[in-house]
Amino acid sequence: MSSERLQKVLSQAGYGSRREIERWIEQGVLQLNGRIAILGDMVTVTDKISLRGKIIENPMRLVKRTRILLYNKPLGEISSRHDPFHQRTVFDKLPILPHGRWVQVGRLDINTGGLLVFTNDGELANRLMHPKYEYQREYAVRVFGQVTKEMLKNLQKGVELDDGVAKFEDIKISGGDNSNAWYHVTLCEGRNRIVRRLWQSQGVEVSRLIRIKYGPLQLPRWLNRGQFAEMTPQEVESLMAEL
Repeated sequence: MSSERLQKVLSQAGYGSRREIERWIEQGVLQLNGRIAILGDMVTVTDKISLRGKIIENPMRLVKRTRILLYNKPLGEISSRHDPFHQRTVFDKLPILPHGRWVQVGRLDINTGGLLVFTNDGELANRLMHPKYEYQREYAVRVFGQVTKEMLKNLQKGVELDDGVAKFEDIKISGGDNSNAWYHVTLCEGRNRIVRRLWQSQGVEVSRLIRIKYGPLQLPRWLNRGQFAEMTPQEVESLMAEL
């Protein structure tokens, strides 16, 4: 009978990252067959799993298909499941999963719109977010203020921010006049408000910010704000083969 580590089984089912589930084990909130689980526990299809005293479906009993949603986030939605200060969250319009939960790949702040990726596969989400793979993010950004060639050179060479050096891998102008122009920028990290902070370091402000690409995944042009599109099983299979 095949077996897998408890944290891997629950992570793949979308309950959380492996590290998060390992913390649950250390806190004693996970039980396996009626006893408190410990790090290193292996799970088979016959085992009973409880989380905070409530029995949950053993993911190994399920025939699971990896699902991926592309969501066009509008402004004003928070990238969180629950927030006491904001009524609208990016999870509100997602379809209900019969098992597990949707895991968000990266985040966007409340004033940033565009592509958010969701999957029911926690391991896939962790891979897409892991810094070592350096998946590029591409943004359409409208900048208010005079932008010079020297500024663009600085932004691609590297700028010292309060949390370290950051830079754009590529910058292309895509429309508008010089004092209120649109650019497409790419970078390989997702630090908090990194795009806005990079432009602010040059004395100009971002007036609009839209993510249009995350790694190999792109925001469909036809997808309206506040709507999602689910990738087909063939598209998911092709993506998994790429990674």
